[in-house]
Amino acid sequence: MATSSSQDAPQPLNLLSTQQTTLLLLLSVLAAVHVGQWLLRQRRRQPWSSPPGPFPWPLIGNAAALGRASHLSFARLARRYGDVFQIRLGTCPVVVLNGESAIHQALVQQGAVFADRPPFASFRVVSGGRSMAFGHYSERWKSQRRAAHGTLRAFSTRQPRSRRQLEGHALGEARELVAALVRRSAGGAFLDPTQPVLVAVANVMSAVCFGCRYRHDDSEFLELLSHNEEFGRTVGAGSLVDVLPWLRLFPNPVRTTFREFEQLNRNFCNFVLDKFRRHRESLPPGAVPRDMMDALILSAEKKAAAGGSGDGRAGLDLEDVPATVTDIFGASQDTLSTALLWLLILFTRYPDVQARVQAELDRVVGRDRLPCMGDQPNLPYVMAFLYETMRFSSFLPVTIPHATTANTFVLGYYIPKNTVVFVNQWSVNHDPVKWSNPEDFDPARFLDEDGSINKDLASSVMIFSVGKRRCIGEELAKMLLFLFISVLAHQCNFKANQNEPSKMSFSYGLTIKPKSFKIHVSLRESMDLLDRAVQKLQAEEACQ
Repeated sequence: MATSSSQDAPQPLNLLSTQQTTLLLLLSVLAAVHVGQWLLRQRRRQPWSSPPGPFPWPLIGNAAALGRASHLSFARLARRYGDVFQIRLGTCPVVVLNGESAIHQALVQQGAVFADRPPFASFRVVSGGRSMAFGHYSERWKSQRRAAHGTLRAFSTRQPRSRRQLEGHALGEARELVAALVRRSAGGAFLDPTQPVLVAVANVMSAVCFGCRYRHDDSEFLELLSHNEEFGRTVGAGSLVDVLPWLRLFPNPVRTTFREFEQLNRNFCNFVLDKFRRHRESLPPGAVPRDMMDALILSAEKKAAAGGSGDGRAGLDLEDVPATVTDIFGASQDTLSTALLWLLILFTRYPDVQARVQAELDRVVGRDRLPCMGDQPNLPYVMAFLYETMRFSSFLPVTIPHATTANTFVLGYYIPKNTVVFVNQWSVNHDPVKWSNPEDFDPARFLDEDGSINKDLASSVMIFSVGKRRCIGEELAKMLLFLFISVLAHQCNFKANQNEPSKMSFSYGLTIKPKSFKIHVSLRESMDLLDRAVQKLQAEEACQ
């Protein structure tokens, strides 16, 4: 009985061992935290150390900490770890660049080193792997970009004739957009401008790329354009499709998203491929190109006839033409429509800014004609409004992910070859050191004391990236945004729906898009001026 009693009694030695174990674990954790902080300080002191960053969790890394608005998460992490820091998304190490100094040192001073793209699954899907925007940096890529850039400028901004044609396309679509907005606002109604804006902008790019336009009620065209948001969510920085590839192995929302992404890319590619085939069939040898598709086809055929090697160094290969046009059309219409929606929503949220834009247009342009590109140097407040909208919205907050082509350093931190790099453009546009009260919307910040545009500040706005991957459509985008907003403000008044929440809400992906909002649009006078301008344009084209 004594033995049994002694075995059943609590054992002080075992209880003490448990306490000791718990205490040792606590001490180990505290020591690990202390050592981690010490190592972090040492890394910051050593000029050639790897970038610091937060602790990554198993399997997911830091993916859960980014949230929907990754640019804001990156800005918060930069305040703690500095403008160059490292995170882990799944098993993929990622270096994030914030601030003008770090981004300039990487993308401009070491442009070729930071010009590659990561081998992400979503990137391989775009245009069957022939995409210029998502393709790997190589001699073939450089040739493809040169051909695309030169042809885009030739059919938009390079020559006076092409600029006039582009102005004509923009004017015609602005007229259709005004008519659609006013018609849907009849009787004091409020409308969501997203669809008419999307069609108007896409029609300008369709005219440049394919030589045609579509009706605002064309169901197939609307369906094609309706997937911009899904595309941006999949290829944007931090997309789970790319950084957690194992999620595509079993049923879950990520696998469903990726399959939908594959399908929408097939649909878009087939749309452009059909245009490509029709252009080839109707384009005689040596003909004058009717649009950008024609010009790229003729250039590729010329290279083939000259015995081009196919390595991409002598020009564009014929197989790359559809993908190149897909890049230009897809990226341009998405970026421009997003920017124009921002311009409209800020018009309605800041009626004093709208009134000042209209007053400047009335003073410089008058009421008996429409604004044109020749008026731009004399409309500094209109341009200030455009630049402030780009800065304030930062609607392209983080660039398409980059990758390094060699071992390198940024701000003293070592970044090895093949590292994925995220570039936080939002951090440049909202840097309180450069911009006073960056969260305030104030177009006047871009005006000098004499009322002219401050070119240094305007050039500091980062929205189209910099370096080797700088957007080839930047000049075209700024021109079209100026034309659209000038004509719209000259002809219309825009009013917000007072029943909507005062706080704006957005969807996040490759771009920041305003979520559905409603406005009322009314004519300042009548449609006569727009009608006469379009009729004059059509008569001039008929005479050419």
